[in-house]
Amino acid sequence: MSVAKAAFLLSACVAAVAAGLGPAEPTAPAPADEHLQLVRGVLARVPLIDGHNDLPWELRDLTGNRLGRIDLAAGTATLPDPTQTDIPRLRAGMVGGQFWSVYVPSDRPGIEPVQALFEQIDVVQRMVARYPETFAMAGTADEVERAHRQGRIASLIGIEGGHSINDSLAVLRLAYAAGARYMTLTHFSNNRWADSGTDKPVHGGLTAFGREAVREMNRLGMLVDLSHVSPETMADALETSAAPVIFSHSSARALCDHRRNVPDDVLRRVPGNGGVVMVTFVQAFVSEETRKVQQPGEDEWRRLSALYPDDPKRVDDAMKAWHEQHPSPRATLAQVADHVEHVRRVAGVDHVGIGSDFDGLSQGPLGLEDVSCYPALFVELARRGWTGADLGKLAGGNVLRVMRQAEAVAVRLQKQRPPSDALIEDLDGPAMGPDHAGVSAP
Repeated sequence: MSVAKAAFLLSACVAAVAAGLGPAEPTAPAPADEHLQLVRGVLARVPLIDGHNDLPWELRDLTGNRLGRIDLAAGTATLPDPTQTDIPRLRAGMVGGQFWSVYVPSDRPGIEPVQALFEQIDVVQRMVARYPETFAMAGTADEVERAHRQGRIASLIGIEGGHSINDSLAVLRLAYAAGARYMTLTHFSNNRWADSGTDKPVHGGLTAFGREAVREMNRLGMLVDLSHVSPETMADALETSAAPVIFSHSSARALCDHRRNVPDDVLRRVPGNGGVVMVTFVQAFVSEETRKVQQPGEDEWRRLSALYPDDPKRVDDAMKAWHEQHPSPRATLAQVADHVEHVRRVAGVDHVGIGSDFDGLSQGPLGLEDVSCYPALFVELARRGWTGADLGKLAGGNVLRVMRQAEAVAVRLQKQRPPSDALIEDLDGPAMGPDHAGVSAP
């Protein structure tokens, strides 16, 4: 996409937000103000690294991972099933780095998630290879910065849900070798070694094997992701990890009382660990008013997912119908900015980032409808007094620091100990039924 077209879309998004609208294109680009110029300068120097995007699962859902059926370079906005992410809009949003989520539903048994995990890693790698002028695979902070200097979007891989390794540190190591650079310890359900924030607790946080998994992630240089986990699991991981942790897509619980958000007592512990909380755009995690209306929808999603485990499109269609029948107030870009500022106040400017969850949310907040709209959020923060240095830390500086620290910890640990050969049965004992296995009913 041309620089002029990218600038046009960026200006249109910012102008639409200022007018209280979504990112529809006006007849002419709005004049750039000093805040927009500041943001453009920052994002030209520092890669904007988003912590979580579910486009790989959308590709699986829409095409069965047949990449030839969607042209990301041409854009998807006019397709019958549009994604929130494509190349023209990534360019308009000045995205410099993206952690692509390799998500597998947490209700799938045994070895099945392992196959799906590697299929999703494969589709990310094939997507990057298909558009080499746009994307570049990255596994280190240096590689992210190199891709940004080349004008390409650094593509990193994050595992969403520790169930995907099937309780095997060998699978964890193979996933790292295939490119995975973080793992979310749980998803919506508990697993055998960690409690989720959205399930009935059974472990009280991390088990002995869970702590060993965190230590092995440290040894590899894989970031420990605490989005989705319970506060007790957060505390155990912060206590165990020798490297900074991340929250790849979570917001502040003090502003929106969703169990997926981070409580203030945990936010206050993050600076001691050196980690970063990447604020998400999920409406029910951003707006308390929206959460109260949409909470029953999460129960309906769980019911449908259990009823149709092999038909995600049917689940999606049914949920779209549910939301049409249960309209909720729309979260806003300003509320997302409020979460960013809250994390800054409690944890500090060195510990906040962005983790949108685009293509994992049905609809973004007003003004943050798709990946073209990131600059509008940065403009809002600039208008609130954020400096260029502050915005650079938020955009990617903090995440790059965390990555470099994790890489340094890995170098040290690999000199001190070999790969862990621990088995979950050795540390936690044999599974003794659904509750002990960490699998609970929807």
